[in-house]
Amino acid sequence: MTSAYNALPPLRDVIDRYGLMAKKSLGQNFLLDLNLTAKISRAAGNLKGRHVIEVGPGPGGLTRALLETEAASVHAVERDDRCILALQELVEAAQGKLVIEAADALKIDMTALCSAPRVIVANLPYNIATPLLVGWLKQIAEFDSLTLMFQREVAARLTAKPRTKEYGRLSIIAQWLAVVEKKFDLPPSAFTPPPKVTSTVVHFTPRRGRQDQVEVAVMEKVTAAAFGQRRKMLRQSLKTLDIDVEKLLAAAHLPPTASAEEIDIAGFVRLAEAYSLLNQKG
Repeated sequence: MTSAYNALPPLRDVIDRYGLMAKKSLGQNFLLDLNLTAKISRAAGNLKGRHVIEVGPGPGGLTRALLETEAASVHAVERDDRCILALQELVEAAQGKLVIEAADALKIDMTALCSAPRVIVANLPYNIATPLLVGWLKQIAEFDSLTLMFQREVAARLTAKPRTKEYGRLSIIAQWLAVVEKKFDLPPSAFTPPPKVTSTVVHFTPRRGRQDQVEVAVMEKVTAAAFGQRRKMLRQSLKTLDIDVEKLLAAAHLPPTASAEEIDIAGFVRLAEAYSLLNQKG
C-alpha cells in the first residue's frame, strides 16, 4: 500500500466509528480483507489511465484497492449517508483521485459520471445486481470492461451453456453482448456480515464489431417468449409473439420441435433477425 493509504484506520475501526452496521435493505455485505479486495482489483485487468466506477463502496475496502492502481480516477456511487461520511478520510488521502457520487445506482446513467475509457468494478448489492447488470449491458460499448461480484447461482446463469438448467435469457443477453469470464469464488466467511451464499467475481468485455444489427429490445422479446415455457417446443412457446411461427422458425433455420434451452446464442440471433425482418414486411 502507498503511504497515503497506510495512514488510514483499519476498516473495522471505520465501521465501528461510523456505526456502519450492514443494512439488509441495502443488500450490504462488506468485504474487509484487503488481500481479497486487491485480488478483485487485479481481476479487472490493467486500469492505467481508465476512469473506474464502483457501486456500493461501503467502508471503502475495494475503493482503497482501486485507488492503488494507476487508474485516472475512481467514482464511488453510494446511497448510504453513513458510508458517504465514513469515506471522507479516504477522499482526502486520495488527493482528488476519488469522487463520491451520492446517488442510487439504479437511477443514474453511469456513463455521465466520467469520460471514456471507463470501467465498472464493484461488489454489487445482491438485491439489485441483476437489474444493474442488464442496464449496463445495454450500454456495454461505453465501457472497456465490467468486473462484478454476484451470488454464485447468478454467475452460473451468466456463464451457462445450452442444454443446462442454468441456461436462459440472462445467459444469452450477457454472452451475446459481452465475453463473459468467471474469475473466482469468495466464501461467505470473507464478508461482514457473512451472506448465506458463495459469491463469484465475473469479468465482462464488450463484443466490439458484432456482425448482427439486432436491437436489444428485440432480443429481449424473443428470448422472453422462448423461455416463457422453456421446456415446450419453440413452435408452441413462440406463439406469444403474435407472428407466423412456422415462417419465423424457417427463416431462422431452427427446428420447430426444439426447446429454448437447446438453442445456442447464434440461433437466437437468427431468430431475432428473422423476427425483425418479418415484422418489417408484415
